[in-house]
Amino acid sequence: MNRQGRNSRSEVLAPFSVRSFRFQFPGDLLTSWAGEMEILILGWYIITATGSVLLLTVYGSLQYAGTLIAPVFGLAGDRLGHRNVLCAMRGVYAALAGTMALLAGLNWLNPTVVLTIAGVTGLIRPSDLAMRNALVAETVPGDRLMAATGVARTTVDSARVFGSLAGAALFSLLGMAPAYVVITAVYAGGLALTLGVGAPRPTGPVGRLSFWSDLREGLNYVWDTPASLAAMWLAFLVNMTAFPLTLGLLPYVAREIYHVGQTGLGSLVASFAFGALAGSIGISFVGRSIRPARMMLIYACAWYAMLLLFVHAPGIGSGRIALVLAGCAQSLSMVPMAVMLLHSAGARFRGRVMGVRMLAIYGLPMGLMAAGWLIERFGFAATASAYCAVGLLMTAVIGFHWRDALWPTDAPANAR
Repeated sequence: MNRQGRNSRSEVLAPFSVRSFRFQFPGDLLTSWAGEMEILILGWYIITATGSVLLLTVYGSLQYAGTLIAPVFGLAGDRLGHRNVLCAMRGVYAALAGTMALLAGLNWLNPTVVLTIAGVTGLIRPSDLAMRNALVAETVPGDRLMAATGVARTTVDSARVFGSLAGAALFSLLGMAPAYVVITAVYAGGLALTLGVGAPRPTGPVGRLSFWSDLREGLNYVWDTPASLAAMWLAFLVNMTAFPLTLGLLPYVAREIYHVGQTGLGSLVASFAFGALAGSIGISFVGRSIRPARMMLIYACAWYAMLLLFVHAPGIGSGRIALVLAGCAQSLSMVPMAVMLLHSAGARFRGRVMGVRMLAIYGLPMGLMAAGWLIERFGFAATASAYCAVGLLMTAVIGFHWRDALWPTDAPANAR
């Protein structure tokens, strides 16, 4: 038992033997913390300044405005280097956060300005996770990729626990302008650490690029690979029907269902993120024993079941417990999906495939906008229950249709 424990600890710590990962991990962590603080603060600002759930869903949707151009970032990463693209993106985050701090300090902030800047940020933010995963796969040996991806995912999940709570505390104690000064500094720290990642030099030509040819080649690869195509459809489905309930709509749930303030909202966000963090850590310990495609499907179904419990929870306490379980199931589904895609794509298609994967996030603004319209007419419980029911049904359809590529233990998608 002690030997098994030592092996598990060794599995988790193995990625940190790679110098680049030791820089990337804290750089990703700071960027994720700043992003979560920003999203919570601005979401609360919109719902309190306007009182409109529709505008709240518009704000949430704008966070993912760049999903349609995510393959462009993936191709740029393959051509110019994933680290270089990631550093440029993080420089933009810091500049936009500094602009928000200045506008707030001058009392020039209003919902229109917030939505405009959110739209600019949303053009690049959806590609951040894809670039992170591609950079991990580029710098960490393949036998440590599952553990490294699980450890790297904790940067996002821990930020949703502590970043959301920190954002709520900063906003309530200091106000908008000082809170954004802190956010700008945290973004800048993430950029400085990312610059220290010693990624390989890009090998592709940097002169005249056959852009459309390369992009079409990546799309064709996904279309012609059954397991990858199934993963893309599942990713689109969960972004449309699962993520809206725990991302864009939580400020509405906190204010209108549970009648709590910023701190209560922070606790709801942190509950889901704590479960996701636990799931990511668990994957880091048992990475080499996981059958990625099977685990992706099983825990997608568990995710929807836990969301149904959340929707019908009698109070905020039981709602938090359901969110913890939903967050755990989410990580146990999405992390194996990412590793499965990275393994199958190889070095040639890695950035493009992860860019195509980010296209699936376009389901989130679609789901959020539809939810805003449906909630105003049918209420939150009916809308959220319908989302979960559709998600469960379509997950079963995906699993059945691509069962030969996803379920057999000897299928490439289930390779350990």
